Amino acid sequence: MAFVLRRPFTIAATIKAIPKPTSGTPQTCIRAFHKATTSQQAQRPTSFIISGIARLRQQQQTNLIKNGFSKRTYMEPATPAAPAGGIGQKLLYGAGIVGGTMLAINLVFNRETREDGGMPPFERAYLNETFLHTGLGVGIIGVAASALHRNGWSHRLMAMNPWVVIGGSLVASIGCMYGTFSTNPENYVQKYALWTGFNLAQAAVLSPLLFMHPALLARAGLYTVAIMGSISFVGATAKQEKYLYLGGPLLAGVALVAVSGFAPLVLPATAIRTLAWSENIWLYGGLAVFGGFTLYDVQKVLQHARMAERGMIKKDAVNESISLELDFLNIFIRMVQIMAMQQRRK
Repeated sequence: MAFVLRRPFTIAATIKAIPKPTSGTPQTCIRAFHKATTSQQAQRPTSFIISGIARLRQQQQTNLIKNGFSKRTYMEPATPAAPAGGIGQKLLYGAGIVGGTMLAINLVFNRETREDGGMPPFERAYLNETFLHTGLGVGIIGVAASALHRNGWSHRLMAMNPWVVIGGSLVASIGCMYGTFSTNPENYVQKYALWTGFNLAQAAVLSPLLFMHPALLARAGLYTVAIMGSISFVGATAKQEKYLYLGGPLLAGVALVAVSGFAPLVLPATAIRTLAWSENIWLYGGLAVFGGFTLYDVQKVLQHARMAERGMIKKDAVNESISLELDFLNIFIRMVQIMAMQQRRK
């Protein structure tokens, strides 16, 4: 009965699949199951053959019914589908995204390139050292955030008062950041200790992001590298000091983004439209603002390289890397949130 309830049309489909008898034998086959006629009793060898054929067809009918019910029912789990695309295809998509983004931004923002014959070796070396410290700092943040998340720090952080978390993170981050800025570059131990403390403070705040799916975080990281790489390329190859005027407008924009980020903590939950607008400003406005800061910071690094070459300031790639780290983290956080929202809508 359970098979009939699960597959109600199996019996009908199975009976239809039984091969039909040939012409001239249907009545004899049916009579083989009952009493034979007088004419058939006189032909015992023929009756014996026909009854054997009837038994064979009966066995075929039984086998067909068994095979019909032996198929997978609705209660059995389906076979998992093979994942679409391999790692090569995903890497190809990522490379296409990075290359396309770099080409598009270069065509739009970098129509006027440097006129001094390219980047001088000193500027190139200083920029490479700055990006090396930026990558090292982002790596420290990732490893420390993963270790804190495995030790249960993320759960305790989510249970805390949000104002305490914001206040503590601002004090720790700003304190270590300005301590790093004010330390002489020749004092390596103190400078790198404060710089490491700044990275650990960022990791402590960002560890709850690891509740997200690793594939989503990997995609967000790839898109962030594509955005920052393309914008940095534009800033490095553009005319000298072309985008340094963006400092003032970007400061006003980051203030607006910061205020919109505090809106959910201040506004009531009934102000749905205002909260939606503030979220859009924080997400998309912040993405534009920190993309502009990346362009500004790269050109500022090159300007400091020229000043250090002339002896006006000391060479300090650690200080320069902090600004680019903040740009990377802010773009990455927004990419994660945007992609998570798109995944929920699907």
